[in-house]
Amino acid sequence: MQTTSTRKMYGCDIDLFIAQITSGATYRISGASMIVAGLMSDAQELLALGENEQARKTLNCAKAILFKIMDGELVGTVQTA
Repeated sequence: MQTTSTRKMYGCDIDLFIAQITSGATYRISGASMIVAGLMSDAQELLALGENEQARKTLNCAKAILFKIMDGELVGTVQTA
């Protein structure tokens, strides 16, 4: 169960968000590192639009995924043959 402060930090249920991205094609084909890169690009665009609060939440989501990669809970890069 997510707390109010956690929702304020990420703007969503971070556990559900991670569950959704790990079932997606980008994660299966490229790994979580590509998702982190995409989120960082989204945050840059949000900053350019002056949407600082949403950019902060997007960066927090990217960091949460990065920490799961570092902890070995998510695959950072998928090796292709």
